Amino acid sequence: MLPKAQGLPYLQSIKSLPVDFRLVGSWEPSSIGKAEALNISKTEMISESISENGELAGGGVGNKIARNEDESPYSSVNLALEEENFASDESLGFAADPLRHNESKWNDTSYYVAKKKLQSWFQLPDGKWELAMILSTSGTESVVTLSGEKVLKVKSDSLTPANPDILDGVDDLMQLSYLNEPSVLYNLQYRYERDTIYTKAGPVLVAINPFKKVPLYGNDYIEAYKRRSNDSPHVYAIADAAIREMIRDEVNQSIVISGESGAGKTETAKIAMQYLAALGGGSGIEYEILKTNPILEAFGNAKTSRNDNSSRFGKLIEIHFSETGKISGANIQTYYDWLQFYLRRVVQCTEGERSYHSFYQLCAGAPPALREKLNLKSASEYKYLSQSNCYTISGVDDAEEFRVVVEALNVVHVSKENQERVFAMLAAVLWLGNVSFTVIDNENHVEPVVDEGLVTVAKLMECKITDLKLALSTRHMKVRNDNIVQKLTHSQAIDTRDALAKSMYSCLFDWLVAQINKSLGVGKHRTGRSISILDIYGFESFERNSFEQFCINYANERLQQHFNRHLFKLEQEEYIQDGIDWAKVDFEDNQDCLNLFEKKPLGLLSLLDEESTFPNGTDLSFANKLKQHLNSNSCFKGERENAFTVCHYAGEVMYDTTGFLEKNRDLLHSDSIQLLSSCVCHLPQAFASNLRTQSEKPVVGPLYKSGGADSQKLSVVSKFKGQLFQLMQRLENTTPHFIRCIKPNNFQSPGLYEQGLVLQQLRCCGVLEVVRISRSGFPTRMTHHKFAQRYGFLLLDTVASQDPLSVSVSILHQFGILAEMYQVGYTKLFFRTGQIGVLEDTRNRTLHGILHVQSCFRGYQARRQFREIRRGVTTLQSLVRGEKTRKEFSRLLRQYRAAVIIQKQIKGRINRNIYKEVYDASVLLQSGIRGWLVRRCSGNIGLLQFGAKKGNESDEVLVKSSFLAELQRRVLKAESALRVKDEENDILHQRLQQYENRWSEYEGKMKSMEEVWQKQMRSLQSSLSIAKKSLALDESARNSDASVNDDRDSSWETGSNFRSRESNGVRPMSAGLSVISRLAEEFDQRSQVFGDDAKFLVEVKSGQVDASLNPDRELRRLKQIFEGWKKDYGARLRETKVILTKLGSEEGSGDKLKKKWWGRLNSSRIN
Repeated sequence: MLPKAQGLPYLQSIKSLPVDFRLVGSWEPSSIGKAEALNISKTEMISESISENGELAGGGVGNKIARNEDESPYSSVNLALEEENFASDESLGFAADPLRHNESKWNDTSYYVAKKKLQSWFQLPDGKWELAMILSTSGTESVVTLSGEKVLKVKSDSLTPANPDILDGVDDLMQLSYLNEPSVLYNLQYRYERDTIYTKAGPVLVAINPFKKVPLYGNDYIEAYKRRSNDSPHVYAIADAAIREMIRDEVNQSIVISGESGAGKTETAKIAMQYLAALGGGSGIEYEILKTNPILEAFGNAKTSRNDNSSRFGKLIEIHFSETGKISGANIQTYYDWLQFYLRRVVQCTEGERSYHSFYQLCAGAPPALREKLNLKSASEYKYLSQSNCYTISGVDDAEEFRVVVEALNVVHVSKENQERVFAMLAAVLWLGNVSFTVIDNENHVEPVVDEGLVTVAKLMECKITDLKLALSTRHMKVRNDNIVQKLTHSQAIDTRDALAKSMYSCLFDWLVAQINKSLGVGKHRTGRSISILDIYGFESFERNSFEQFCINYANERLQQHFNRHLFKLEQEEYIQDGIDWAKVDFEDNQDCLNLFEKKPLGLLSLLDEESTFPNGTDLSFANKLKQHLNSNSCFKGERENAFTVCHYAGEVMYDTTGFLEKNRDLLHSDSIQLLSSCVCHLPQAFASNLRTQSEKPVVGPLYKSGGADSQKLSVVSKFKGQLFQLMQRLENTTPHFIRCIKPNNFQSPGLYEQGLVLQQLRCCGVLEVVRISRSGFPTRMTHHKFAQRYGFLLLDTVASQDPLSVSVSILHQFGILAEMYQVGYTKLFFRTGQIGVLEDTRNRTLHGILHVQSCFRGYQARRQFREIRRGVTTLQSLVRGEKTRKEFSRLLRQYRAAVIIQKQIKGRINRNIYKEVYDASVLLQSGIRGWLVRRCSGNIGLLQFGAKKGNESDEVLVKSSFLAELQRRVLKAESALRVKDEENDILHQRLQQYENRWSEYEGKMKSMEEVWQKQMRSLQSSLSIAKKSLALDESARNSDASVNDDRDSSWETGSNFRSRESNGVRPMSAGLSVISRLAEEFDQRSQVFGDDAKFLVEVKSGQVDASLNPDRELRRLKQIFEGWKKDYGARLRETKVILTKLGSEEGSGDKLKKKWWGRLNSSRIN
């Protein structure tokens, strides 16, 4: 049996085997092949047999070890080519710690390469690296051949190993077998020449500016990185990782983009924002966020000698997301005050550079109306812009850029009125540069010249010319309780004018940013999740470095510490705290340099502020004070005169203190603030309020009064430091992602790669150090609980129910993760790069399978439910549509009938009108023609009688004869037209006759009905009169008998209408008479009502009365009412007859009389 890996003494000292390390033979574990995450399978060590003590069995070395040409230097037998004994750990010292640094931290495998006669890097006298092949090695010297077939004899120590060809162009520098400066430079150049500008350096993305458009962007690439079908390094990949970690871990993220001017930081930030907008878009706010770039670039970027679109400010764009991962708003934090010294570009431009883009865009693209309103001229006519004689940028149309800026201002909801005010402030700044001064006394005191420049500035600012003159030529000071007005000299007036221009531009920029943030405000449903994109300038080192480079490099020192803290310090401290087996790796800490800047009271910043507050402080006194107090600091070196050197993390930089104090002060006096507050326009008033707020902040140290300011702001460096600390505090609360932008050349030329420049930037941003430490550590880590929760479902239920640590270990064993590829800590699991990818792939495949099953089942359920709902909906729809169709048909039918009636009436009226018009026209035409004929005949006779009197009368007769022929033709034509009209008139007469016949029929029917009613009324009336007479006779007869038969009892049976009245002994005949009277009255009333209604309907039918009713329908309704009343009235008459018959049966004397009138009544029965 072969011993296990733990039993091999030459492997026990190896803490972390390379991923490409493969042992071929029976000793190799079956799970070793699973470590393929880094895609480096370059080295193969074939072992014939291994003895118990670790020695190789067999003959010579050639029979024992077989290698290919691309083997890794980290194999355990790399140093054993001339030795057969592998038992000692000393012979494997390099393999045990392949990244240790004895002479140089990058010269880790140089003597191995010299022995192997492989390719190496050789540094030429000009500093460039060139690939060389080692021909032979003798002692400490080697013979090499360069690419130009030049053979040299060099020292072996001067050679640096090169990577095999198979590793050319790897996308992650951690995959390089030999990690040294020339190998990194060559790998980046190899990819850059193929337009592959992005390379990973561990957790850092290196982006090289191509200075041209490359086909690496667009919707296809966004979708590829969104689906993770493309894993090559890219800004999209960084943004995707940030948004996924934000959603997964619920921790805010940040993307820190750094690099020197011209490295492509601004474009990189825009690319990251495009990806975040594509993934989190949908609410519309993402379009506004992208549209902020043209505004910020126009007002904050300028052309410099090294970059056509150099950002002159730092910005932090904080993009907020909702719970669903959609963008809900954004906030832009600019660090314009960081670069107050860059505001000098407003009033000063060096040769070949431009001021801010906004000035040139306004001069080139303003429409005629705005140009006239602002009194704009060309850029060359403004003194602020004409200092550099550079007005355009190659390939950039300023007029088109102005249109884009105006469109962006509209998108972020800046009103047209405010846009005009913004452009007015820009024009006012330009015209301020044209304000000139004239000397008024022997002491060189000046006052502004009232010319076009001064008048235009006052007009644009909407202030008084006198106030503007006083603000530019005088200064108010308060000494104790007295106010003193001091006149300014020419140089002081120039400084005051320039300070006003710079302050107005700075406040205008801040106001625009505030308006943008107001438009991009986060919605009400704010989750607190955000991704911040920091675009900030990188480390700078020139031949002459001044106050600007001093502040920039200080900010980069602080950012580098943040970088170190997250990638070096916190990582190693976490290893130690969690108790894993970890050999601490040394790195360059810049805390000493930060102490040099920030230490109080003897730090660079404190001494600068202190010297700036003294009235007699000078740049030389400041330099001497630095040398006096800081010479003992290891990061500080005093130089001659005004210079001093600081040892930054990126290298030593010499600073010239000339102008330090002036640039640090840069105060705006209260007179200028008062001028702004007196303006009518609200923008200068807002500027004044902002400046007054700043001026009220206290200043530490003695008050500086030599300039005459009665109130002061914080110094530039103090505000710079305060904003820097705020930025670092915000970044500390996020998970950072770093992008280092590299400028390949200083000529902005595509395809040109300068090794020295690139190497300097790599050293400045610490990329090589990042790769070295990241590859030697465990960059991926996860708590036991989270690891078990995330991957525990891949195990059986019995195992998954155990404690998190046991579950985690079971997962690692089940999926064959090598012991060298992870460490188990107290609370977390630590993995080397790429190891977690195996588990993620397995997890994703399992989840996809589960989701597939769930989707099938849920699809089945949804389809079944859909079919049921569809059947119910179909039934309901059929009922509803049927009802709607019936109602619609009924409505259409009514409309059709109404339309027919309306058409009939309208057509009749139209035809009658046409007939009348034709008739009138015919009469008129006939009268005209007949009159003409009469006049013609009379005229011809007159001409014949007097023909002999005039010689030219014959001509007149001929002419009138021609007229006669024409008129005859017209008469014939008119007669034919008249015949046609007569025919039409006959047709109309026929139709009219038909209408009259119908009307006669209607009248006949109405008369017949009226006669029937009258007949019936007369019959009823006669019946009633006979009844009255009969009753009267009966009453007289009964009264005559009453005297004889006083004691006779009688009663009337009246059914339901009468009661017996036996108690009073009076005959009820009077009651019968009253009933007959009421019936007669009702008959009279009803006959009157029916007669009136019938008469009214006849009048409506004939058109005598206008009424909105149908006479035919009302006539039928009246007839129905009459028939009903007639039946009711006949029934009551018959009831009265019954009553009277009963009364008559009791009185024999009246029988004959009753029979007489009832007989007559029956003869006139109501039909």
